[in-house]
Amino acid sequence: MDPRELDAALDLISAEAKRYLAGVAERPLRAENADDAADSFAGTLPEEGEGALEPLRKLVEDGPDASITSAGGRFFHFVIGGATPAGLAADWFASALDQNAASWVTSPLATRLELVTIDWLKDLFRLPQEWGGVLTTGATMANFVCLAAARRWWGERHGVDVDEQGLAGLPAPPVFSSGYLHSSSYKSLGMLGIGQETVRILSRDGAGRLDVPALRDALSSLDGAPAILIGNAGEVNAGDFDPIAELAELAEAHGAWLHVDGAFGLFARLSPRASHLAEGVERAHSATADGHKWLNVPHDCGFAFLRDAASLSRIFGATAAYLPGLDDPRPTLAYSTPEGSRRARSFATWATLRAYGRRGYREMVEGHLDLAQRLAGRIDQAPDLERLAEVPLNIVCFRYRPEGVGEKELDALNARLGEAVLADGRVYVGTTRYEGRVAFRPAIVNWRTGPEDVDLLVDVVQELGAQLAAQSRVETARSTA
Repeated sequence: MDPRELDAALDLISAEAKRYLAGVAERPLRAENADDAADSFAGTLPEEGEGALEPLRKLVEDGPDASITSAGGRFFHFVIGGATPAGLAADWFASALDQNAASWVTSPLATRLELVTIDWLKDLFRLPQEWGGVLTTGATMANFVCLAAARRWWGERHGVDVDEQGLAGLPAPPVFSSGYLHSSSYKSLGMLGIGQETVRILSRDGAGRLDVPALRDALSSLDGAPAILIGNAGEVNAGDFDPIAELAELAEAHGAWLHVDGAFGLFARLSPRASHLAEGVERAHSATADGHKWLNVPHDCGFAFLRDAASLSRIFGATAAYLPGLDDPRPTLAYSTPEGSRRARSFATWATLRAYGRRGYREMVEGHLDLAQRLAGRIDQAPDLERLAEVPLNIVCFRYRPEGVGEKELDALNARLGEAVLADGRVYVGTTRYEGRVAFRPAIVNWRTGPEDVDLLVDVVQELGAQLAAQSRVETARSTA
């Protein structure tokens, strides 16, 4: 390991990264040889190393083809933003400084930036300033942190410190949500020992919309026993919202904990056009959002916000002779999350918030709202496309529906079309099931995305869909001949 390699290594990566990003708008979303390119990195551990430059050359030569161009504006799969220039550069610097954002002792800079960032994010999302918060790896771990606080609160209502004594001997915690509940919440409930099957889904239709009267009755039947409610701000198939304000009223009336999963939906609060969708979040006990979604910072980054963040140190605090004490007046943010060693995610979040400010992010969100409506309009005008849901935010749920194809065949056709779109590589959007039907659900969150990108999405789906529909007709004719 030779420190003299450093300049050449950084020069190589910097130059190649610049070249890659300069052409990201023209790159295919998935190269035809992506699988082979990825497999080319396999092999046995070398006995003798090659030095820094050889593996780096391999990365820059074959890595892009083995990757998905998710940094570009034509990536609509899942809900993944790009990295803003400020966020990307700050993230590189975080790697250069290699800070452990665990405590003030390990990094005063990373700790202070995280505290400032949390305050700025509360301001951005219009959350109460007396709340606390912490950066996490993403929405899954943010939900875990908040639901861990809810679990502790529930245990205290039963006179038990569940973090010290566990859940043995206690009844199953009542957990309620709509059919919009995200897999990350299920995963968190399982990891916390509450159990994924504990949650009661109360929905009034096939889409999963919350059955408010059923929830009211369920809470009344508990006779004042503590319960946990999970509201969903931004459902992944169509971008819909639970009625958060009504959930807050029910939580207040029945003494329940309200947690709001706002992975991308919390960003609705940035725009007067969409803020009503997330009305009431400020009345919750906890809420989450993702940084690598609509904030457009590099992976990985999430935010956990809590009304009573002081409880986190009683859950995640650690004691050892070499660690800061739990009563140390200097912040130890590792005592607010499961990880003891923490990447300095605050560098990218702080830098991008300072670079573009409230106005910059509001304009980006509103621009994406416009693009979603543009996409919905093109779908509505197309005779071979069918929109399946309203478009309250930034996701447009639709399917390919050509004339003469029966309902039973549409699912198979759209599933094949989804695979064809991903393999084609001009745009990247996957399929889901909405009310039992196979559908596309492009999400617009990347700061690079423009009108030409959403127009291309429609063109590609129609083009490839027509090819598959014609092929299907030929196959049907042959089979019946």
